[in-house]
Amino acid sequence: MNEPNVNDLLSLKGRVAVITGAAGWLGGAMSRALAEAGAQVVVTSRELAKAQAFAQTLPGEGHIGMSLDLMNTETFAQFVQDVVQATGQIDVLVNNGYSGSAASIQAANADDFDRSYHAGVTGYFVLARDVANHMRTRGGGSIINIASMYGVVGSYPEAYEGLGVNSPPSYHALKGALVHLTRHLAVYWAKDGIRVNAISPGPFPPPRVSDAFPTFIPRLEAKSPMGRMGKPHEVKGVAVLLASDAGSYITGQNILVDGGWTAW
Repeated sequence: MNEPNVNDLLSLKGRVAVITGAAGWLGGAMSRALAEAGAQVVVTSRELAKAQAFAQTLPGEGHIGMSLDLMNTETFAQFVQDVVQATGQIDVLVNNGYSGSAASIQAANADDFDRSYHAGVTGYFVLARDVANHMRTRGGGSIINIASMYGVVGSYPEAYEGLGVNSPPSYHALKGALVHLTRHLAVYWAKDGIRVNAISPGPFPPPRVSDAFPTFIPRLEAKSPMGRMGKPHEVKGVAVLLASDAGSYITGQNILVDGGWTAW
């Protein structure tokens, strides 16, 4: 039987990938993964200098840093045009950036929800649609929304009790919305060759969290079947899978990378 080689299926050579919030804890790992697989990567941050500096750290050549504020959705269509003008195409979009409140259930207010939803749901949709309009002219592409295990399950109250760290209700709500938005877009855009999937990371606390709240991490580890926190490189494989032809028959899915957290 004549079939593609798995290395060829996973290759992103000749493709352009855009990733928002690229310089973050998991965004950085996914950016490196796409670059290592051969893609030309366009990384974004609200700060242009930060995006440009990060782009220079990626393996390979031709990577670009551009500014993008997920709250300013009216700028997205022009952003897509600018990327296409600079690179010629967009084959992959990773909706990863996030800017929202960390207010507790008791302290959260309507503004916390409005801002979080605008950045994490409305912004993701508008950018996905603007990119999809371009992808449609090219015969398809891959859109990956970064959700969370907290869009699937609630958190354990005792894990946060007595600490200065919260499990914000707006975050849970918007990630759940994003998981379902992913399914909805996938079935509408499948006929255009555009695949839409979500990755839901589990507990991947950045160093600033473990440094500030050292007792918090053991509490989380006790809730994980694998008994440990995730490491950023552990999202690299699934990002490349969904971005590449290796995932060509995968759409409308939410892949949990959570060490078994949601299997309990």
